[in-house]
Amino acid sequence: MTTTTASHHLSPAFPGRAPWGTANKLRAWQQGAMERYVQEQPRDFLAVATPGAGKTTFALTLASWLLHHHVVQQVTVVAPTEHLKKQWAEAAARIGIKLDPDYSAGPLSKEYHGVAVTYAGVGVRPMLHRNRCEQRKTLVILDEIHHAGDSKSWGEACQEAFDPATRRLALTGTPFRSDTNPIPFVQYEEGNDGIRRSSADYTYGYGNALADGVVRPVIFLSYSGNMRWRTKAGDEIAARLGEPMTKDAIGQAWRTALAPTGEWIPNVLAAADKRLTEVRKGIPDAGGLVIATDQESARAYAKILKKVTGESATVVLSDEKAASKKIDQFSADESRWMVAVRMVSEGVDVPRLAVGVYATTISTPLFFAQAVGRFVRSRRRGETASVFLPTIPMLLDFANEMEVERDHVLDKPKKGGDEENPFSEEDKLLADAEKLEDEETEDQLPFEALESDAVFDRVLYDGAEFGMQAHPGSEEEQDYLGIPGLLEPDQVQLLLQKRQSRQIAHSRQKPAEEADLLEKPAEARPVVTHKQLLSLRKQLNTMVSAYTHQSGKPHGVIHNELRRVCGGPPSAEATAHQIQTRIAKVQEWATRMT
Repeated sequence: MTTTTASHHLSPAFPGRAPWGTANKLRAWQQGAMERYVQEQPRDFLAVATPGAGKTTFALTLASWLLHHHVVQQVTVVAPTEHLKKQWAEAAARIGIKLDPDYSAGPLSKEYHGVAVTYAGVGVRPMLHRNRCEQRKTLVILDEIHHAGDSKSWGEACQEAFDPATRRLALTGTPFRSDTNPIPFVQYEEGNDGIRRSSADYTYGYGNALADGVVRPVIFLSYSGNMRWRTKAGDEIAARLGEPMTKDAIGQAWRTALAPTGEWIPNVLAAADKRLTEVRKGIPDAGGLVIATDQESARAYAKILKKVTGESATVVLSDEKAASKKIDQFSADESRWMVAVRMVSEGVDVPRLAVGVYATTISTPLFFAQAVGRFVRSRRRGETASVFLPTIPMLLDFANEMEVERDHVLDKPKKGGDEENPFSEEDKLLADAEKLEDEETEDQLPFEALESDAVFDRVLYDGAEFGMQAHPGSEEEQDYLGIPGLLEPDQVQLLLQKRQSRQIAHSRQKPAEEADLLEKPAEARPVVTHKQLLSLRKQLNTMVSAYTHQSGKPHGVIHNELRRVCGGPPSAEATAHQIQTRIAKVQEWATRMT
């Protein structure tokens, strides 16, 4: 796999003009990937570049070069959605490549250089596209190639349709999937652990793009709060977002937070709009996007935003014919908010989006990365992105791992592979205990969200956490919402540290009963970076492994005993203090046995 190191000495906008005249400027990674491709001339090439880095420009520059040098005679672009295939056709037209986004069958008009189609379209008529590849030398650009693994039929159709293609260029910002469906035309290499992972020909990660000023730094603002709901069995349950609870309870608390009838969503949308107002002081046309779970919620959120802002929000629903037109219109104007279900989670280019609200229960790392990718596209240095989240442990982990480069894993870890997942036994025991908790019965009632409130919880940035809990509308919350929208990445970190120090100082000056904190005092809640937390988990696992050999008890039993004695959630969700307590306890047990 090649990364950007080979071209990192080049400026982000090298060279001044691409030699084949297809773009005014190429970024260093685009130029580096072009040079590698031209040098090796491979039939298949997988380019992994973080969302917002400019995969389309690279692909069309390469297409122009291949057409100009008569390596290929036509181009086929395969995109995930109808909107994206039109976006590809528009981008191609700007550099002189004419693609037909409405092609369905039959001979193509001679005025076109090729077609833009969807994966679903290829799935319906794979032989049509195979015949086109057999008749003329074809470059196939597979945009967001991981979608070819969405279903077995799509993958098989792509394999069937494009097997005869002269050249195939696969693009993705997120090559990983949570399943093990193989992705067509992607090379997998077996590691030392016997597990096959996808292998990219060129990789340009978020960390590199951030250093080059190609993408914006992302500030995540997390909100907790008290939730109350009625389960399908008729039981009323109350819980606090972020507290240790079963997976089913986390899901139900999450749904309760996102219910438009409670107070969590209105408070978070109001906070996000305050943040947008601050960002617009430096970026006048900055826009906000709320990603909703379903159409009913999307419409309800739009009504709340109208009350908050006095301005109608653009609502984009995927089954509407006017969806693409609405996105284009929002991209071009200066209105404040757009609300969408899944329409803009991937690939749609609205560069002015700078503030987001993750108001959906979709919890895959793939979707989260693509959703955050809507806000990171940088137009000039210093722009920052802000994303509001519910305090859900899984989402906080995703936010803390923004810079982690993942590959698509084709094989599940082998049984007993503790190195791959040191908490596998504990997770399995927990899963078994929860398995029967939410089974369907004939007597079940519909799930009902009863009430919710919102509490500002913390800020996550660059693997570290800042801030303490505060009420919506408080000075403490405003301190973080009011961070300037134009800052360099190192300035963001410095400013967050200053804001936190100020918050801690204020909390110490107040009597406990007056402090605007709903949790522990500041000094009892130390900031621990994500890397430090991973190190603590590793240390705990090492101690548990040593004690396993000493006591003869399995890993899972020891982990469960530690949780029973020390309290708290599974190790993967525990705080630094909880893990440190468990480390001390297992050390105490080991000392007693010697």
